[in-house]
Amino acid sequence: MPSRRLPPLRALEAFMRTVRLGSARAAAEEIGLSPSALSRRITNLEEFVGKKLFTRARQSMQLTDEGQAFFEAVNPHMEALSRAVESQSDNIALLRLRLGVLPMFGSQRLFPRLGELRKRHPLLHIDIDTAPHLEDRVGDTLDAAIILSRGPASGLHAVRLDHNLVHAICSKQAAQTIGEEMDAAVLAKQTFLIHNELPESFVAWKKANGLEDLEPAAIDHYDSGALMLEAAAQGLGIAIMHDDHLTRAGDNRLTNLPGAEVQSPYSYWFVCKPTALEMRPVRLFHDWLVRAGL
Repeated sequence: MPSRRLPPLRALEAFMRTVRLGSARAAAEEIGLSPSALSRRITNLEEFVGKKLFTRARQSMQLTDEGQAFFEAVNPHMEALSRAVESQSDNIALLRLRLGVLPMFGSQRLFPRLGELRKRHPLLHIDIDTAPHLEDRVGDTLDAAIILSRGPASGLHAVRLDHNLVHAICSKQAAQTIGEEMDAAVLAKQTFLIHNELPESFVAWKKANGLEDLEPAAIDHYDSGALMLEAAAQGLGIAIMHDDHLTRAGDNRLTNLPGAEVQSPYSYWFVCKPTALEMRPVRLFHDWLVRAGL
């Protein structure tokens, strides 16, 4: 039986790196090629597959629809090939990822699924960092991070992981006391619990419910979402948090107050330096995270 003709592997590498980095120039620098040499390799791949994978204009390269389809078809097989080589090699050491994670995301969304990642990539090990200022430390003490933000800083590769609604969460007993109406006089007697890094959530909630002038009896500030939920469950105040936090907590002591649907100014994001995607631990985690839909 005649053997199948293999694709030009160097050209395939040039294509994959260009897509992942989002820049032909960055891909060329990573591989150690000139931009024109990288372009020639991709042209060779296009000739091999008989499809135009990129459009080229003014020294920029944009992925075509056919190029996107080609990447989505080939990428899983490239990962499978890498895993197969790893499984047969005695020389490949553990893959180490330094990941910054907010504690709430870690406990509610990441850790319940990490077993899947370990099964898929046994050599991938993760150092978890929950200290503050995660975004500022990406590219320094962290390879990547999962942050809660209005929008990551420019210059970072960022993937938005969700969209959220803001809820006013409290104990069921407190909800009975407050009642079904958003009465400003009643709410003004309450204590509100606000996360230090998410102050705009309270502003958005008040505006959506016509309570811009609301001045509560007290505002208690927290740097832990988990402790905010516990404080609310204990009747210590009304926590302004995401609907997802309440749903995933599964705490039958808690409920949310009625009111308008409030879009949160904040979302969870995966962030890393663009060049970090060429680090195998970062790429493996990034691709798994996106597929897992956490």
